[in-house]
Amino acid sequence: MKALVTDIDGTITNHARRISLPAIDAIRRLVDGGVPVVLASGNTLCFMDGIAKMVGTDGTVICENGGVWRRGFFGEPVIAGDRRVTLAAFEVLRDHYAGNGLALDPFSHGLRYADVAFARTVPADEVRAVLRDHPVRVLDTGFALHLQEIGISKATALVALAEAMGMTPADFVAIGDSENDTSMIEAAGAGAAVGNAVPEAKAAADFVATAPFGDGFVEAVGHYFP
Repeated sequence: MKALVTDIDGTITNHARRISLPAIDAIRRLVDGGVPVVLASGNTLCFMDGIAKMVGTDGTVICENGGVWRRGFFGEPVIAGDRRVTLAAFEVLRDHYAGNGLALDPFSHGLRYADVAFARTVPADEVRAVLRDHPVRVLDTGFALHLQEIGISKATALVALAEAMGMTPADFVAIGDSENDTSMIEAAGAGAAVGNAVPEAKAAADFVATAPFGDGFVEAVGHYFP
């Protein structure tokens, strides 16, 4: 395998979002050895800039669950998702819950270009039922709920990004833990799930680590990049 793409929350962090130092060491070992490492997350581009800089990658990232991607710190961000679609769905959702006396808590609302993210204070299945007639997917990452335009995912971003890098998804190992990682795990040449991953991610993976979170990530990296 020539490159790695990895989720962040729940994969190289624990449930409290504390980042794993052994996972950082594993990423730096790859980077220093000439293996490209792409960070892929539901987080915003500005958040990913900070993480990539501190971890030590070249700034190539997939953000907002595939709605935004960029090659390198100085590359032009590509906005693949249509935020008008997700904002329209969010307004319907907000009005629905406001009528029931509940206020949704959006995350980084003014910093997103494609998706909408908000706190997990309402059931994901209920959100899906409310928005069943809208062209959005409802993703529950275990850390937030996201609304993403149908047809946009970490996998679609990986396909486009790999081409921009002169590679194909088959050149990548993908590691993740959540439902929003499943498509990326399936699209990559090899997919791995950490031990705490949801059943869908584990079922999609070629390799499932025994350890959870960052230790499981290190285990998967060692399997594919000994």
